[in-house]
Amino acid sequence: MPERLSAREAVAALAEPGTFAELPAPDGVTGGAADEAPDGPLGWPGYDAVRARARARTGEEESVVCGTARVGTTRAVLISFEFGFLGGSLGERTGDRLVAAHRLARAQGLPVVSLIATGGSRMQEGMRALLQLQRVAGESALTRARGLPQLAVVRDPTTGGGWATLGAGADVVLALPDAQIGFAGSRVRPADADPYAYTARAQFAAGQVDALVDPDELGTTVGRWLTLLTAGGGGDRAASGAAPLSGPAGETLPPPAGLGLGGTPATGWQAVLRARSPDRPRAPAYLDAYLEQRAEITGDRCGGRDPGMLCGFGLRGGRPVAYAAQAGTATLPAGYRTAARLVRLADRLGIPVLTLVDTPGAANDAEAERSGAGAAIADLFQAVATARVPLTTLVIGEGGSGGALALSAPGNTWVTADSYFSVIAPEPATAILKRPVEETREVAGRLRLRPQDLVDLGVVRGIVPTAGARS
Repeated sequence: MPERLSAREAVAALAEPGTFAELPAPDGVTGGAADEAPDGPLGWPGYDAVRARARARTGEEESVVCGTARVGTTRAVLISFEFGFLGGSLGERTGDRLVAAHRLARAQGLPVVSLIATGGSRMQEGMRALLQLQRVAGESALTRARGLPQLAVVRDPTTGGGWATLGAGADVVLALPDAQIGFAGSRVRPADADPYAYTARAQFAAGQVDALVDPDELGTTVGRWLTLLTAGGGGDRAASGAAPLSGPAGETLPPPAGLGLGGTPATGWQAVLRARSPDRPRAPAYLDAYLEQRAEITGDRCGGRDPGMLCGFGLRGGRPVAYAAQAGTATLPAGYRTAARLVRLADRLGIPVLTLVDTPGAANDAEAERSGAGAAIADLFQAVATARVPLTTLVIGEGGSGGALALSAPGNTWVTADSYFSVIAPEPATAILKRPVEETREVAGRLRLRPQDLVDLGVVRGIVPTAGARS
């Protein structure tokens, strides 16, 4: 069993020394005095004595400690659970503190970081305890509407409503590698349940957690994330509009020096071969060249991950940029859902979005259909179409059909000289047209998929020159 930090030890692992200022216990937030009755709202025999022992053992008055602190360079509201206090369970007084924390975050325009270790709702308060999940969800929604990021650090264990609200409901979910995580706690799972399914590693593999973070790196990692999500200056940027990514000359993303191909392709088939060349730069090279630092979100929150879709946030000139980049493979439904999640989060936070297109097309096997490929692509189209922040797209390789177009910014898409964009790749186009396979090269030409053709057709804004290109 991993070592369990107390609530204050968890805070100390993140906060800069001397910066934590605890919120006073809220007074009268619930609007009722039922919790002051003997043994709580249900009159549960011995409940007062149990709480007294928990206070004596932990030194805490409740199962959660809230306050403000500086994490790295960013001031934030911290919510830290004390598992030693009745298993970190949520009761009415816990709910009061969580409500007060979110209200303070909105009043001061601060991000919220939740350090979670809880067994769920408190049995001794029955439905009055369970209702706290609605209160927490409501406050989280108001904080989200204010454009303030919410980040969760999932500790051991995190189960029940704590996972289903503050944990899984956060914008970015980090987890300690050995934590137990799941909606079902260890005492209520089916007897034959696979215990691995309730671990941080399994939740990461299933796309429910963005990253596993070693305890020694927690402060640095959370500080980096807060910088990436808040460096643009607050939660109202989406309404006012953020500066576009393109510069005065319209060059949005200079490709990595010395890696691209020079000149435009002479034929459509040559454009296809260039885009498929193993020597051309891929998405990681572009992102590393463009961004000073970056961190990834992973997973679609529906049980899937796609290693061929890179999503996250980075800094460019000290300003935040969100990115969704295809890595040259057929994109899975989970990849489209992750990209849609990224676009919506960036839009809410007022952070401009860069997308890199590089895919032969959407995955089209039976598993992709069972996983909802059409719905996932449709959702990404909607996320891009309704985004209020500037979106910029660069096609860096293959642009295959709707699976590539879904990630493309309407009216602000650019291409490199070693890319193509087509209604579909030449081979399936040949098959659809019932043409002999030996006519594939001719079909490629007729599709007018070369970079210069795309400019002439008005499909893209221009061709981005490759820095240090070689012929």
